[in-house]
Amino acid sequence: MLPIRVGTTCVITYHNSQPARHSVLAALRCSRVAGAAIASAVDYKLIMLKDYESPAAEVDAYSACHTRSAHRVLKALLANGGIFIKLGQHMASLVVLPIEWTMTMKVLQDKCEPTRHEDLEMLFLKDMGYPIEEMFDDFDPMPIGVASLAQVHTGYHKQSRKRVAIKLQHPHLAEFCDIDMEMVDVTLGWIKYWFPEFEFSWLADEMRTNLPKEMDFIHEADNAIRTAKEFANIRNSLYIPEVVLATKRVLIMEYIQGSRPDDLIYLAEHQIDRNKVAIELSRIFSQMVFINGWFHADPHPGNLLIRSAPQGSKSPHNFEIVLLDHGLYFDIDPELRVNYAKLWLSLMEPASPSTISDRKKYAQLVGNIGHELYPVFEAAITGRVALEGSWDDADDEGFRRATSLIDMVPQSEAEKNAIRNAVMKREGVLLSVFDVLRRVPRRVLMVLKLNDLTRSLDHALMTTHSNIRIFIVNAKYCVYAVWLDNRKRLIESIQDQGILSFHLLSDYFLCWWRYENAYIKLSLIEAFMDLDASRNKYRAWLRGLWLKGFEGAHNAASGLSIE
Repeated sequence: MLPIRVGTTCVITYHNSQPARHSVLAALRCSRVAGAAIASAVDYKLIMLKDYESPAAEVDAYSACHTRSAHRVLKALLANGGIFIKLGQHMASLVVLPIEWTMTMKVLQDKCEPTRHEDLEMLFLKDMGYPIEEMFDDFDPMPIGVASLAQVHTGYHKQSRKRVAIKLQHPHLAEFCDIDMEMVDVTLGWIKYWFPEFEFSWLADEMRTNLPKEMDFIHEADNAIRTAKEFANIRNSLYIPEVVLATKRVLIMEYIQGSRPDDLIYLAEHQIDRNKVAIELSRIFSQMVFINGWFHADPHPGNLLIRSAPQGSKSPHNFEIVLLDHGLYFDIDPELRVNYAKLWLSLMEPASPSTISDRKKYAQLVGNIGHELYPVFEAAITGRVALEGSWDDADDEGFRRATSLIDMVPQSEAEKNAIRNAVMKREGVLLSVFDVLRRVPRRVLMVLKLNDLTRSLDHALMTTHSNIRIFIVNAKYCVYAVWLDNRKRLIESIQDQGILSFHLLSDYFLCWWRYENAYIKLSLIEAFMDLDASRNKYRAWLRGLWLKGFEGAHNAASGLSIE
């Protein structure tokens, strides 16, 4: 039985001696963010009103404006800390924002200041009723990780004699969480009033909904336990650390020794195939989204570990992928989940009038996105420039547009430039990005974060398989999700009308055959891609052997430099 105790709630306590201090600090924190946001909005307005001597000059002006604005906001968020760091981390994960913004905000993953050990001791004593040393031996006062809401320490749990990870919430969060959220609301409300086209009020709504969940470690423990159960009967490489104890502000879990999944040196030392790691990551998150309808909504490399599979592991490979930080999960209702699967399958089909029509139809159903915003939404899903037929007036930009995801070739410099320049070369696309962010359901935006994670890790792992290999994994789960939905619907109809209904039986076997046919085709494509990946790895091994001997061969096959 998991011992769970209830701790403190997120409220502000105004001591009689401190109202002036709170008022001054609140005004200062609010003015920092408001000043940066309004200055950036004015900057964008001026850039949009200017005339430029050439498209290249316009590109440079917009890029410089993105960079200036992002750094203004970053400086304000860092100065305020806490919840404001979380706000910036949300912005870093919005894949439809300009790259200057997302890259600038990504530093917030590593910019959090640790809480003093004395303050953590007071929090632990207040919540648990006894000091840290009473529960742990060798508690390390130096945190192994510091995030915007909490930090993690290690120690040995006296009762179980196991090494554990102890997650402790920053004590000051409770003091300012409500007032900080009010400030975020007010600041974004000002921006919406003066600059309606730059509206970000939905981001405040999202934080107000999700922040209490992330600050409740009992909720996080429940998510971890549920996820472990969701994958309990599935043969896969996912491992969820065991929860030892949870209160609202203290979470104790099994400590896992491992490394980041894109650590090529670690993978090489432990004989772990980086191609299989990329594929397993895609399988895990596809299972969550398309089959379970329950997915981790804060994915980034810092929330993942990889380790060699221990004895008794259920992993089909010689490694396990460990998923951490279960504070934020979303569920997806069956209709949205199946429509999203159908959207992915339409993107896998060659472009034709009917296929393009299906893509836009499902984009409307999934993302509340009309035809005029569809290209921006498609680029966010695929991480590539729009496919053939997505923009009716698309010009030749120096590269061939793919007709489907399967048809995609490795991304060229011309395509990368087209993505970077799209905002500047197409009037109104910047504003379209904000429009997409307002329209798309929050769950769908979080799913896009998963897509971005698997793509970026596939690239960081320097895999030798095709750049569309992980898309094939998605497609197999999409095909299965659609079949399960059709099967459920037809079985219910047969139960209502009787098993002798020839029409329904015919529909059932037709749907089954379509599923089997599509799944076999995708499996064959996978097999050919994996064979080609093995050949590429073998060529690298031979090159390394020729240049540096057996050590060079091993390093080259592992994606490491042999120079």
